[in-house]
Amino acid sequence: MISKPKGCYDIYGTNAKKWQYVSKIIDSLMEKYNYGYIRTPIFESSELFHRGIGESTDVVTKETYDFVDRGERKMTLRPEGTAGIVRSYVENKMYGDAIQPIKLYYNGTMYRYERPQSGRDREFTQFGVEVLGSNDPMVDAEVISIPVILLSMLGLKGVKVKINSLGDKESRDNYRKALIEYFKPHMTSLCEDCNDRLEKNPLRILDCKVDRENELLKNAPKTIDYLNEESKKRFEEVKSYLDELGIDYEVDTKLVRGLDYYNHTVFEIEASVEGFGSNNVLAGGGRYNGLVNTLDGPETSCIGFACGIGRIIQALDLEEVKLPIIEDLEVFVMYVSDTEKKYASSLVQYLRGNGFRTDTEYTGRGLKAQFKQADRLNSKYLIILNDEDLKNDEVKVKNNKTKEEALVSIDYLLYYLDEHLMDEDYDMDECSCGHDHNHDHECNCGGNCNCGGHNEEI
Repeated sequence: MISKPKGCYDIYGTNAKKWQYVSKIIDSLMEKYNYGYIRTPIFESSELFHRGIGESTDVVTKETYDFVDRGERKMTLRPEGTAGIVRSYVENKMYGDAIQPIKLYYNGTMYRYERPQSGRDREFTQFGVEVLGSNDPMVDAEVISIPVILLSMLGLKGVKVKINSLGDKESRDNYRKALIEYFKPHMTSLCEDCNDRLEKNPLRILDCKVDRENELLKNAPKTIDYLNEESKKRFEEVKSYLDELGIDYEVDTKLVRGLDYYNHTVFEIEASVEGFGSNNVLAGGGRYNGLVNTLDGPETSCIGFACGIGRIIQALDLEEVKLPIIEDLEVFVMYVSDTEKKYASSLVQYLRGNGFRTDTEYTGRGLKAQFKQADRLNSKYLIILNDEDLKNDEVKVKNNKTKEEALVSIDYLLYYLDEHLMDEDYDMDECSCGHDHNHDHECNCGGNCNCGGHNEEI
């Protein structure tokens, strides 16, 4: 038997419906924020990621899936979304568009060769946003707000924002020098990777997973102490906009993020999820004002973040958040004879075309087995075809819960199903989130849950 590659997963059944639901919420949220969707290639030139992410990062040195194609070109499966979007921004000259800044979001598959563990896979899906063309601190606050709002909409609690500032180039260079001076006499107490990072990018030492509990790292110089006045002022403005948005945050002076291109604002979004342990970060990002220029574009101020969809699903499962996914069927069409089967084929298509979730029998089972199948599919109504009824242009419709039956004219069938299914929906006392709904079928929670019943039909 051929098995799936290590660190990859088949997503199907109820789990797939959760993924689809989260993606729909993302699309809806991004529409309200006025971010456009972008899709970039799954593989690109290896040079893009080496130049964009940085030669000193673990992603480039250890984790990329690299290959040489038949044209002898060096290619890499994308390990993150930002570099490809910046490449697209430069190649398509988006900096010349009349509408600025360019606000984009993506939701796609990434690949990293690392040891698979909980929440860290070799194939994973990331949702992220990028704003290219604005250095306004208000944009920083808006970008930070997006994952906070998303996680809240999905029903996660205990969401916490951690922010820091790496400052501008001058501030970062001064901090870099201070770290080298601090770590240099003590390198024998750090791991091999940290020794390699000292001259290339000492900030990466602070992000080391091996030495994270080392007292040397805990007592290292703080970025905040090396910010020049302009960088300090900018950081205060970002915090003031977060205050205006009502977003709670904590300044974490040890937060540096793992990629070389960050400057000024960096942030992570955590959630208090039992079972996650210390690795409870659900989203992270920051500002990268120099990356567009590094990839041959004009000087452009940018900021973005990314979060793993699989990680979010895992958090929702651990917190036992019940998503309002559809796991029932509205109509199951049943038959016995060949003529009934042919009619079932067209009737199913007709009902689907008119908006009803509909299925039928495909394996030649008898009526008794079809009733069981309908129960497995949680079908609300059964249509039981009979040759005699069809001669009169009628079908038998059965409520699978109350067991009430009715002979319904084919011409009236759509109206009958519409009316009775709507009555069932209005009979709901509460939604999947546990909140009561009013007669308009909207949730009375004030708009702070994940039920989908806010100003729209469920």
